[in-house]
Amino acid sequence: MAGGGAPAPKQDELQPHPAKDQLPNISYCITSPPPWPEAILLGFQHYLVMLGTTVLIPTALVPQMGGGNDEKAKVIQTLLFVAGLNTLAQTVFGTRLPAVIGGSYTFVAPTISIILAGRYNGIVDPHERFKRTMRGIQGALIVASTLQIIFGFSGLWRNVTRFLSPLSAVPLVALAGFGLFELAFPGVAKCIEIGLPALIALLIFSQYIPHLLHSERRVFDRFAVLFSVAIVWIYAHLLTVGGAYKHASPQTQLSCRTDRSGLINAAPWIRVPWPFQWGAPTFDAGEVFAMMMASFVGLVESTGTFIAVSRYASATPLPPSILSRGIGWQGIGILASGLFGTVTGSQVSV
Repeated sequence: MAGGGAPAPKQDELQPHPAKDQLPNISYCITSPPPWPEAILLGFQHYLVMLGTTVLIPTALVPQMGGGNDEKAKVIQTLLFVAGLNTLAQTVFGTRLPAVIGGSYTFVAPTISIILAGRYNGIVDPHERFKRTMRGIQGALIVASTLQIIFGFSGLWRNVTRFLSPLSAVPLVALAGFGLFELAFPGVAKCIEIGLPALIALLIFSQYIPHLLHSERRVFDRFAVLFSVAIVWIYAHLLTVGGAYKHASPQTQLSCRTDRSGLINAAPWIRVPWPFQWGAPTFDAGEVFAMMMASFVGLVESTGTFIAVSRYASATPLPPSILSRGIGWQGIGILASGLFGTVTGSQVSV
């Protein structure tokens, strides 16, 4: 070329997506993370929020399976352990977004259908019934995980996500979040004298105190859950040691007292779960089909949540290939749930 000028860039070269602008009310994002001490506190606070919803699943399902406090504590430990592994895998190998992978309520309905299956009714020993039922749940989860693994890693889901946008993700995330209300508010009503002060304390710390103090550090609203949980637990413990529930019904004592869960005494201080800790999984076609339907529902919900997380994190627009890869790793997370035995599958926490 005459003139010796620099060659013009090719028009078909892919240019990197620019990062989204940080939302006004979001303090931290992937390009502006918090300092390590604050990150540890925020992570512990998120653990407390996740712990409440995580404990609800084994608490409701394990007694129906024939398990006691010992089995319930082990299932909770396994569920938290697998959630940590899946979150680490998703943030390192999957979408690499700050999305927490935890136990999913989407899988509760098919799990209950397995628990109520007729083939377990003839088992008299509760411990044996728990282990046999857990093996059936594990087998269904292992097979159901292949749905998301195939859809994600084969690129099939990538072709679907090309037609999705943040507008289509809003109903998915909203409906998934609203679905938890039917579990949260009945739980508060079981012990209204503790549940209602907890809600009021959370509102005060997160909504009212920041407007009264006008602090730039935003300590109270940022750590509202930590303050509320600490104050309400001390309040509940004072009611317990003061004898407020000494003559209450057993159900009220179980819901309100701080010494009736039985989990602390039943749980070992250090325990690392291992695959097939309950025995070899068993497989049933009907149970597998029901669990695969739940896996597909979780796939759709997690797709919307990934899109929402990317926007709140001020990340670049989520490419369909990355979203499909995240779904594939979520399928591996469900596989891990089946291998370890968590009574439910894994999903992005809404």
